[in-house]
Amino acid sequence: SEGDFGSATSVDFASDANSAVQYLQTRAEIGKIGLMGHSEGGIIAPMVAAENPEVKFIVMLAGTGIRGDKILDWQSNAILKASGVPKAELDKVMPINRRIYSLVLAAQKPEEARQNIVSYMDSLYAAGGLELPPGTGKDDFIQQTASSLTSPWMMYFLKYDPAPTLAKVKCPVLAVNGSKDLQVPSKLNLPVIKQTLQKAGNRRVTTKEYKGLNHLFQNCKTGSPDEYATIDETFSPKVLKDLRVWINRLTD
Repeated sequence: SEGDFGSATSVDFASDANSAVQYLQTRAEIGKIGLMGHSEGGIIAPMVAAENPEVKFIVMLAGTGIRGDKILDWQSNAILKASGVPKAELDKVMPINRRIYSLVLAAQKPEEARQNIVSYMDSLYAAGGLELPPGTGKDDFIQQTASSLTSPWMMYFLKYDPAPTLAKVKCPVLAVNGSKDLQVPSKLNLPVIKQTLQKAGNRRVTTKEYKGLNHLFQNCKTGSPDEYATIDETFSPKVLKDLRVWINRLTD
């Protein structure tokens, strides 16, 4: 689709996906068109379906129902905990993360957010409240943190609340998650996705949590991203079967 990937956000990727749908509409051999998206794709599919009535169904694989900063807050805590970080350390780190997220949320432009993050972390370091990773200099660490959280994509993600878009989706929706997903927690997102859609009048909503599966829908031990590459299974056959059955019931 050309464009500048470095400045792209989920809105740009949704535009790409919609272009693909529009192309498929020109093909006589194509029947009903649906979208299936994983993780960020689970954000993008509702964006497209909310605006394009030709999308006849969507499948959200580990998609989100709550605002990005809340996702990242839970995700960071869960992954650090699974990695063995002590509770005392988490109790120090998580409030700092939340403060930084709040600075991003309040900023209108990336440079404003960046300056506010640098200023906050500088003062935190001066007060002895910021511990640096081994072998990392203060300025490099602060600049890297500020840059990673003020990219166009990240700023959009942190601020984006999927609920208003979900409320506009009128086609059938299947939303699934693994119970050991440490990136998009099922118990926080699936109920919100279902409630938001149903409150807006969409009764064709199915949600399901799969016990023991991680963010990539692999059977796993802890759900940590560190496990992903070590698991032979690429995607649970059980979930694949359920996806096929659900889609076929819609399109028969």
